[in-house]
Amino acid sequence: MSEPILVIKLGDTFGRIAAVHGDFEHWVRAGLDEAGVDLSVAVVDPRADDGAGLARHESPAGVVVTGSHAMVTDHAPWSEATARWLARLVANEVPVLGICYGHQLLAHALGGEAGWHPRGDELGNAAIRLRPEADGDALFAGFPHVFSAAVSHSQTVLRLPPGAVLLAENDFEPHHAFRIGACAWGVQFHPEFSADISRLYLDCTEAELRAEGHDVAALRAGIEETPLAASVLPRFARIAAARVRV
Repeated sequence: MSEPILVIKLGDTFGRIAAVHGDFEHWVRAGLDEAGVDLSVAVVDPRADDGAGLARHESPAGVVVTGSHAMVTDHAPWSEATARWLARLVANEVPVLGICYGHQLLAHALGGEAGWHPRGDELGNAAIRLRPEADGDALFAGFPHVFSAAVSHSQTVLRLPPGAVLLAENDFEPHHAFRIGACAWGVQFHPEFSADISRLYLDCTEAELRAEGHDVAALRAGIEETPLAASVLPRFARIAAARVRV
């Protein structure tokens, strides 16, 4: 019997944000639940046992890997264990969606390279361009050529894994979304962020951002709700549900 969709929690948001909106796993679960499909969602935190406990979950309905304030290049034991587990799931055609850190970790797990973005941070809201390869993609089919999404990252996928299909980009970030295999996707943008969460991220890091030369007021003024980007989560839930029914 297939397990629920698993949300793999790889980090914690700022306490100030969590006190109002909950944490990464709550935002992801809310997005998955919008699909209205008959699938339960469970949360697994591999940091609790350096990833060893993931071996108990070899046939989930699907997996969503959250963002993190950690860095893939730290090569923490829990992160490397999660990468090895993800590689097995992709080989077995389990639906996988990696978000931000999860996107970078998925690329790393499958032979790509994650590292510091050579141009620094991408923050606030960004226009994401879909490539022609996304036209027939299950996760992005029917999207407009350009859509808005929340972004907050300083590391990136420097090199895609062998065989990966690049789906989305912009002038700052060349690898905003990719697919590998039948049903594994990485997205650098944040489909789980609301506009309020994006604003609070700027508030929580404002001093550091100003010290780095960012125009925080301009970033804050550009924040808006991103319903198309948010639809990635319920779309993924429906993909997982369809594969369970087969």
